[in-house]
Amino acid sequence: MPDFVQEKPRLGNQYDDDALLRSYLRWRLPPSMLAQIEPGLRQLGGRVVADIQALAEQVEASPPRHVPFDAWGRRIDRIETSNAWSELDRISAREGIVAAAYERAHGWRSRIHQFARLYLFAPSSALYSCPLAMTDGAARFLEVHGDDVTRTTFDHLTSREPETFWTSGQWMTERTGGSDVGTTSTLARCDSGNEYRLYGSKWFTSATTSQVAMTLARIEGAPPGGSGLSVFLIELRDADGVLRNIRVERLKDKLGTRALPTAELTLDGTPAVLVGGAGDGIKKIATLFNITRVYNAVAAAAGMRRAVALANDYAHRRTAFGKPLAELPLHVETVAEMQLEARASFLLAFRVVELLGKEESGEATDSELQLLRFLIPVAKLYTAKRAIAVASETVEAFGGAGYVEDSGIPRLLRDAQVLSIWEGTTNVLSLDTLRAMERNDAFAVWLGDVRQRLGSIESADLRSPTECVSAALKLLEAYAARAARAGKEFQQSGARAFSYSVARVEAATLLIEHANAANDEAASVAAKRWSARELTTFVEGDSEHRRGSAFLTGFDRQA
Repeated sequence: MPDFVQEKPRLGNQYDDDALLRSYLRWRLPPSMLAQIEPGLRQLGGRVVADIQALAEQVEASPPRHVPFDAWGRRIDRIETSNAWSELDRISAREGIVAAAYERAHGWRSRIHQFARLYLFAPSSALYSCPLAMTDGAARFLEVHGDDVTRTTFDHLTSREPETFWTSGQWMTERTGGSDVGTTSTLARCDSGNEYRLYGSKWFTSATTSQVAMTLARIEGAPPGGSGLSVFLIELRDADGVLRNIRVERLKDKLGTRALPTAELTLDGTPAVLVGGAGDGIKKIATLFNITRVYNAVAAAAGMRRAVALANDYAHRRTAFGKPLAELPLHVETVAEMQLEARASFLLAFRVVELLGKEESGEATDSELQLLRFLIPVAKLYTAKRAIAVASETVEAFGGAGYVEDSGIPRLLRDAQVLSIWEGTTNVLSLDTLRAMERNDAFAVWLGDVRQRLGSIESADLRSPTECVSAALKLLEAYAARAARAGKEFQQSGARAFSYSVARVEAATLLIEHANAANDEAASVAAKRWSARELTTFVEGDSEHRRGSAFLTGFDRQA
């Protein structure tokens, strides 16, 4: 009898196999637009499990390497990456992963098309989606704050031609930390006009092989704090490919995202161009952060989708106790929970994608602009945390094989962990949610928006989850009022749980809306299941199964 060999999981076309993505696009796009873009999405869905996935495996096997000196002792600070990394760059240009957003061929819905492409590409990109996020963010910043001097850079960042396409890094983190960027110590000295030289250290710089980077620095004589910072554009190399007064101290040895070159740098008179005028750099750079946070949310949803697809396929190939895992009720229940998390996160991420598209095209109402500001941190923080949980559950779903590196499964978990750190930790983003509430009463706008959307639900089958959302809204509204009376310290201590609850309610509303529009049994089951799991105990205050919403009860006692 031959030795047993376990069959590995296999993935089909990631567009055709993703019923939620296809259903969502039918729901949100005009038929003519969908007919136009669907062949390209289907083609990309095939590539991400074929040549693009093969390139990603090559990249992971050949991580970046820092070569500080040449053979004769001359400092060169070359960062070597594999040929496969360069090919992923060329593919991302040809596929228009960034460009599709700026061509605006479909108005505000162009962002839906672009992020659908990213959603397919990201899980097979060996984290090339990270430099693409920063590239998109830089492009949007230059579109809003740039001028004729930076127009050429913008054109490079939004090109579909591999020969002219550039990516951008994002250099914000210094030794004092990445969240409190107001303490930035990098100094900017003026040469002439908007041309400066930068002096300082950047402790964590992603995509250091990019052609340009956006960074914050303090112009000589500027006041301390965030208001004294300004935004600068750096072109990293001269015509000979030599770094322009930039010293690479080391590449970072990271938990995950190992294929992505991340470096610690010293800037010693690095030429840079001031963009957007002097001062208020943190306020201005929010234009960039909005983009990268949306990328983070979509990448989180995409990672969950890939993890669930692998676990689901494996469940049909792995036998235990005389049956395939797919026939064991508890395993089926576990995968169903993972699928539900992925579904909710997808709809939450694409909710902010839609609002972003409207904002960029000038079609957003004042209320939608406030919703965008409020929901971006909520979507980013929630999807990131759920992606980590789903990745961990996926490792467990594979048993021992999921713990062995050469199966590729552990990488899902290692790479997911960055999602809750990059572009703002959970706590930082929770406080950002509070700031959005304080500045323009975005919470009241959101409450009104959710109630209006629930009012349009016609299906009697969705009455129960709709009632759950309505009840949860009342509790959230009551809590927010009590927290405001209790003071800032009280608000901040509950900001994380409050943000989670906003995310759960928004996700519930989206699941209900999608089920109402799709008229699909799977969508209806998802809406009911989510509301029963996330909102029923939320409303009832069940002390044993509150799943993070216990603040509504616990904080009452503090108040």
